Amino acid sequence: MPVEFSIVNGSAILTINNPPLNLINAEVRAGIERGISRAHDSGASRLIITGAGTTFVAGADANEFGKPPHDPQLNDVLLKLAQLSIPTIAAINGVALGGGLEIALACRFRIAAPAARLGLPEVILGMVPGAGGTQRLPRLIGIESALDMIVSGQAVSATRAINLGMIQQLAEDPLEAALALDAADLAKARAPDNLPAPLPDDAALAAAHTRAKRRMAGQDAPLIAVDLVKASASMQFAEALQNERSTFLTLRTSDQARALRHVFFSERAAANKARIFPCSSKKIETAVVVGGGNMGAAIAYTLASAGISVTVVERDTASAEWASNNLHELVNQGVKRGVLQDEAAQAIVSRLATAVGYANLPQATLAIEAAFENFDVKCAILNELEAVLPHDAVLATNTSYLDVNRLAEGLKNPDRFVGLHFFSPAHIMKLLEIVRGNQTSDNTLGIAFDLASRLNKVPVLSGVCDGFIGNRILSSYRQAAIRLLVEGASVEQIDTAMRDFGMAMGPFSAQDMSGLDIAYANIQRRSANKGLDEDHVPLVEQMVEEHNRLGRKSGAGWYDYDAEGRSSASSTVAAEISQISEDLTIPLQTFRSEEIVDRLVLTMLTEACDILEEGIAEQPRDIDLVMIHGYGFPRWRGGLMHYAQNVGEARVRALYDACAEKTTFSWKTPRNLDLVFASA
Repeated sequence: MPVEFSIVNGSAILTINNPPLNLINAEVRAGIERGISRAHDSGASRLIITGAGTTFVAGADANEFGKPPHDPQLNDVLLKLAQLSIPTIAAINGVALGGGLEIALACRFRIAAPAARLGLPEVILGMVPGAGGTQRLPRLIGIESALDMIVSGQAVSATRAINLGMIQQLAEDPLEAALALDAADLAKARAPDNLPAPLPDDAALAAAHTRAKRRMAGQDAPLIAVDLVKASASMQFAEALQNERSTFLTLRTSDQARALRHVFFSERAAANKARIFPCSSKKIETAVVVGGGNMGAAIAYTLASAGISVTVVERDTASAEWASNNLHELVNQGVKRGVLQDEAAQAIVSRLATAVGYANLPQATLAIEAAFENFDVKCAILNELEAVLPHDAVLATNTSYLDVNRLAEGLKNPDRFVGLHFFSPAHIMKLLEIVRGNQTSDNTLGIAFDLASRLNKVPVLSGVCDGFIGNRILSSYRQAAIRLLVEGASVEQIDTAMRDFGMAMGPFSAQDMSGLDIAYANIQRRSANKGLDEDHVPLVEQMVEEHNRLGRKSGAGWYDYDAEGRSSASSTVAAEISQISEDLTIPLQTFRSEEIVDRLVLTMLTEACDILEEGIAEQPRDIDLVMIHGYGFPRWRGGLMHYAQNVGEARVRALYDACAEKTTFSWKTPRNLDLVFASA
């Protein structure tokens, strides 16, 4: 049974035992309801609810969210719990999230293990707490603190919870403490339902509203959660609970909730992908990173943060000192941001070293080259590494575009070579594209996936092509944006349209951030290798060659930048766009924001279809994860492929036809569009 009932010295104990995470489903809810009745009928002096193993309750079973509600509902069960005539205690032995915390909140007394974490993360899945969380929590800790937890969806430690007043006691063994709790102390405790309503806090509500609009732009649930918490101060408790429940039921079937559940399950599948590859018993303890620039230093810092000792290799003493400064600056930034405490920072520093050349490197089990995108340079580095490292060391390239199979050609053991494409900044971005070459062994992939797990990255397996999954789609997206410029849209209009759609940045602001020199070098490389497509518009070349506009780093790119880094429209860029439009005899048009979004999203979708057909990506969900975690595609839209599935095949095909009618450039509906909808 997923809920076990027992009597110990006159105390009734309900143990939720639904491994591995004690998730709440219909059977668990029914078990709790039966247990409440049995506790009452047995004449027990108190009812204690706890979890089996090291978890209290990690939340609701998300598999139920896409289905019709199944009785008994948790809110009804918890109302019975809160109204039970005998004292109730939550013995929180581990994580208590979502419905798990709501169970605890419905009790009169709460005891938590020091290692427990407590939170209401529903907004992260596009919903709000639906079983009293938005009403009981403010009565315990006040509106401001409740907003901090509910609107962010972030969990707090047990120590923080007791300081807030969410729990009354800490104990290494919460169940034992609950059994020993003095009856007189317990008699004084009241369920939040019987506590006064929280005091209104207009300032906290306004701040939470502003914060939600900025940090979770485009998402409905955080703003609705603010309103529900606000109601806890003014609405009758029973009415507020009904309002919360109806809101929860509405949101959980919304497009945003479906999209966020899709991402949740896709991330879980990505983490589980490692199970299909052999898991090496030899863990990576020592690594080498070649190149101590921004990317290399960030990779080394990420490895060291995960407990791996790292040596960063540079070509000379001056470069090694520069790399060392980069590494220490990353540690200092972590301390300043409050991400690192002094002890953790010192531990990371102790794992970081620099070296000149390859003569005296440690016997590392992993080496990552992070040099600039030059094929010959990378090949030379990989050959040097193979010559000095152990025969079973994994060699990896952090290339963003280059052919992993060609890079492997000069290696004696190409089976232990793999692409590990980190995204900048590598210590912050969650995505890791694991690029499988033709000769990469399953054992090497197993090590790569294990590394991703240790680094807390979202791993996506990619085949070999120019730009792999993400940069290949990004390239087509940027080219389409440039074509829109010469057809009549403006830089600002395109960026605004895509931000309003939910992208973290517009294509031109993002390129100014990364640098037009990088885009220029990639254009030159593609031109030399296989030529540019017939619709290529040479705006980037003009910007770099004629005006040295490299983006923010040069104070001018698609935008002009002042000394404080504020952007403004550029007359130089506008003139170049106008001239190229005239040279190419392209008639100018006007574009609505939705037309811009359709053009750019459909362009990405076309490229994604080819990527699927070629087997570069295995599943549509892999592309979704790449676009969300690598390129700022709105999570609440579920990623590129889920978004198209949500729009629907008939509508998507109609949008392709509409774009074909308006564009001056070549345009087609992809022949393999069915790949997008096959898994919908």
